[in-house]
Amino acid sequence: MNLAFFSTHPYDRRFFDEANAAGAHEIRYLEPRLAEVTAPLAAGCQAVCAFVNDRLNRLVLEALAASGTRLIVLRSAGFNHVDLEAAKRLGLTVARVPAYSPYAVAEHTLALVLSLNRKIFRAYNRVREGNFALDGLLGFDLHGRTAGIVGTGQIGTLVARSMAALGCRLVGYDVRQNEACLALGLTYVPLERLWSEADIITLHAPLTPATRHMVDARAVGSMKPGVMIVNTGRGALIDTSAVVAGLKSGRIGSLALDVYEEEEGLFFQDFSSQVIQDDLFARLLTFPNVLITGHQAFFTEEALRAIAQTTLENVSAFERGVRSGRELF
Repeated sequence: MNLAFFSTHPYDRRFFDEANAAGAHEIRYLEPRLAEVTAPLAAGCQAVCAFVNDRLNRLVLEALAASGTRLIVLRSAGFNHVDLEAAKRLGLTVARVPAYSPYAVAEHTLALVLSLNRKIFRAYNRVREGNFALDGLLGFDLHGRTAGIVGTGQIGTLVARSMAALGCRLVGYDVRQNEACLALGLTYVPLERLWSEADIITLHAPLTPATRHMVDARAVGSMKPGVMIVNTGRGALIDTSAVVAGLKSGRIGSLALDVYEEEEGLFFQDFSSQVIQDDLFARLLTFPNVLITGHQAFFTEEALRAIAQTTLENVSAFERGVRSGRELF
């Protein structure tokens, strides 16, 4: 099957070529992000492969359908960047990778918690400059602290397990309780109570209308002074303006982000020789107690291999006229 592959990076080619070693599909690798202006590049391709920052709005989907595309395969779990109503109306099938390596994201979450608490990123830069002073690097014992896990699916469960191993008390919030988390001693509480009790809050919820900006000014105002917030879920779970205000007031003691609400057109690209035009993001970078990674949590060999294999399985299933079980409707 002909496949137009947008937002291509060298690591994408490596793992997708490996998964397609038998040559079952003809992949047209394209560096640009998918958007209205680049959609014509997929002309003649029955399938399009898109990533989290590709744009799949009504106009893009209409252009793809008009040029012969019948299948959209997402090499991601998230699908909030797709106009599903438009896709359904146009007769397009949309399939995703619902799970690849929960360990990758959970381990990155733990790395952010530890690095943020013990100021590893600041210490690294200091030592390279010959500065071995400890002022400003004071952390706290995680043992005995309360960790609030928002979203207790596969990733949240693994994070809960790690925090429990470090001696944390666990509280959690989800629309469904997870027996594995209960077995760890996690107590499910209303979100308002989690905000008020947790010393460390990690976000792993999907992005829905109900969870969008769940961390807003009201939520920040009800949190413990000095709270640590770590988001490896979806950028729009956090109202960035509210978090900046919380950092300025000291209500938020530290913040780690692997995702950002306006990351489209920013993450996965090199802007090291340019001025970042997003003023809110630039403001975040000025805080010494903020640690940001560029949507890196998923980035392990195991995860990329699983993403490639599952994505091409979705293409093969569509080509055979069967459902893979990963279609969104």
